[in-house]
Amino acid sequence: MATGSAAKKREPEPLVVLEQFLPYRLNVLAGLTSSALAQIYAERFGLSIPAWRVIVTLGQYEARTARDMAPDGVMHKSTVSRAVSALEKRGLIVRRPNLEDRREEWLALTPEGRAIYEAVAPEALAVEERLLSVLTPQEQKTLAALIDKLTQQARSLAPETIEEGDA
Repeated sequence: MATGSAAKKREPEPLVVLEQFLPYRLNVLAGLTSSALAQIYAERFGLSIPAWRVIVTLGQYEARTARDMAPDGVMHKSTVSRAVSALEKRGLIVRRPNLEDRREEWLALTPEGRAIYEAVAPEALAVEERLLSVLTPQEQKTLAALIDKLTQQARSLAPETIEEGDA
């Protein structure tokens, strides 16, 4: 009959240590970064994360279809659709027919939407700069290359129907 420490059952080693699991760590980093940015665009302009992504995409490309925006922002098409509807109701974006494909519409910023983009984009870039300030220029280049590499690999592994923020 075993007594003392020999009688204690050893806890099995965990298969995953959450704080060391890369998908979890990336999600934490993304969440914290999004929270910092949300303070700018949510408090000042009443924009959700998906709405901000639509505004930024249209600010960058002038006009896009909702279908084109979903994979760019890793958002499900229903998420993009809800954001587009909300932004249109607020008068921040307009829809124009796509004469080449009547099933979809071109989306563009209104002058009010462009003003929001131009007001908040520099502040978002400042948050990015503060975040990256702890890295040397070489570390920043290495990080960008590693993120690109991991993103490409993750796209090959991920099902097309995954919602943003999962993992």
